[in-house]
Amino acid sequence: MKIANIDLGEKPVLLAPMEDVTDPSFRLMCREQGAAMVYTEFVSAEALVRNVASTARKLKIDPRERPVAIQIYGREPDDMVEAARIVEEAKPDIIDINFGCPVKKVASKGAGAGMLRDIPKMLTITRRIVDAVNIPVTVKTRLGWDNDNKIIHDLGLRLQDCGIKALTVHGRTRAQMYTGQADWTLIGELKNDPRMKIPVIGNGDITTPEEAARAFDRFGVDAIMIGRASFGAPWIFHDVREFLDNGHFTPLSVSEKMALLHRQIKESVDNIDEIRGILHIRRHLAATPLFKGIPNFRETRIKLLRANTLQEVFDILEEIEHNFLQN
Repeated sequence: MKIANIDLGEKPVLLAPMEDVTDPSFRLMCREQGAAMVYTEFVSAEALVRNVASTARKLKIDPRERPVAIQIYGREPDDMVEAARIVEEAKPDIIDINFGCPVKKVASKGAGAGMLRDIPKMLTITRRIVDAVNIPVTVKTRLGWDNDNKIIHDLGLRLQDCGIKALTVHGRTRAQMYTGQADWTLIGELKNDPRMKIPVIGNGDITTPEEAARAFDRFGVDAIMIGRASFGAPWIFHDVREFLDNGHFTPLSVSEKMALLHRQIKESVDNIDEIRGILHIRRHLAATPLFKGIPNFRETRIKLLRANTLQEVFDILEEIEHNFLQN
């Protein structure tokens, strides 16, 4: 599958853009594990135009990550165009436009999924960004605003007409947020419309290699995107890639998975500082499937999530591996 001239191989699996998750270290780890392309955290167009330092830092790309997309969001066309030009100078492979983030602080202001309530403005922004930059532009969005407004089929065709090179669809409405089950039916219908010439990427509830294979086989999408299932589990890309290529997969050992967690924690601290780096990584530690099913784990989990130093975290992980995971 290609996005413009970027060849992502057959049945590519992509790492979704996620705020406070897809930092450079995690992206690189997912690429090494088999992700065909990775996306940055959300980049606020308004903050980028105002040269907010913390936002500008999100444009940092490690050459080993490539191909990588930088995703921007905002509600004002002029800011979005200017932000796209700034992003282009950081030399990502792709600029992705976020029309899908459902969180209140974004959508209620008319950005992210909030743009699903103003389709003319969404199309204007998309068209202007495509015209303003010289690298491929893609879009990520949802089925629609709510159950009564699932407009993705018509919207996908109209976004294609704006000149985007690929479209990612999360199989939920904005009203659903992340609840309920993702509906891939409409994603498949859009993909299989002969008028749809650009790649369609499906997103939502892909948590196992088997689900990934079914998404390709049943709905015919060009690629799939994995988001929350990667929290504390960059190895999901290894498992999915092996299964898609061979029909089976050999999971990483407990020691290999634990080594990846150690690396993730250390690099988070190295990239920020000890206190903020540990705070940043807690989402991964809280969600990692590595600890699921361990009996009477609640007290240890609380202790892990309250640890404030790198040594504390590593000591607790060593205890977990010794007392639970290797038995």
